[in-house]
Amino acid sequence: MKTQTSILKVLFLFIVSSFLYTSCSKHKSDAAFEAIAVERTGETEMFKSVGTNEVESSKSKAATSTVKIIKNATLRMEVDDVLLATRIARDYARYYEGYVSDERMNTNAYRKENRFTIRIPQSYFDDLLDSISTLSKTIETKSITTVDVTEEYVDIQSRLKTKKEVKDRYESILRGKAKTVEEVLQAEEKIRILQEEIESAEGRLRYMSNKISYSTIQVDVYQELPAVELPADNGPSFLSEIKESLRFGLSILEVLVLVLFRIWPLILICIGIFIVYRIRKNKDLK
Repeated sequence: MKTQTSILKVLFLFIVSSFLYTSCSKHKSDAAFEAIAVERTGETEMFKSVGTNEVESSKSKAATSTVKIIKNATLRMEVDDVLLATRIARDYARYYEGYVSDERMNTNAYRKENRFTIRIPQSYFDDLLDSISTLSKTIETKSITTVDVTEEYVDIQSRLKTKKEVKDRYESILRGKAKTVEEVLQAEEKIRILQEEIESAEGRLRYMSNKISYSTIQVDVYQELPAVELPADNGPSFLSEIKESLRFGLSILEVLVLVLFRIWPLILICIGIFIVYRIRKNKDLK
């Protein structure tokens, strides 16, 4: 009996210890899986955060770097009526907040032509170009050019900022640190040179800003005029020949009269000589 009881106790203890070991192992395994999951979740959130930051950074850079583009276009087209097409194009320009900067009209026996330049805000460039194109009977040429001046614009801005800072330092030297006349003159000369360079850079920026803000469209419109038939030349008529002969004779008479009036002193001298000659001849005969 004692032996059986001992065996049962051993079996009971083995079962209990096996159960406790399995529970502990499972608990440790679950804890490990939870830790790994938490760690991976943290990594995922970190990667998401990094990716979001990079995207936001890219968007920020794209927003801060504004592209500076100068757009120009040339349009040459045939229209039914040059004056009407010009008036409508001028109305289109006013509608899109632009204006006609110059205009040159030319007319000959075969063609009527007008060339004008429109300055238009860049945001309405394509709209105005499409609107004017609808006035055409035939589009002969149409070209669009775009020039990216972002790098030049930013470079001028950077140089301008640097020159202003240097100018401020020279002005500070002139106010407080220049002691001798030579130092004062040197500082003033540097300031003068820098001021000229600053004004030149500012003028260039204003010119570029105007070209960027307002695009240019060169428009040539022309209208073919109907050919005029000239009358056939059958030669001069008899009456016209008489008129031409009378006109020619009058012209000769005018020339002779003018010649006589121009040489009247000589004529008077000749008359005087002739009179003297006749008087002497009469005396000799007596």
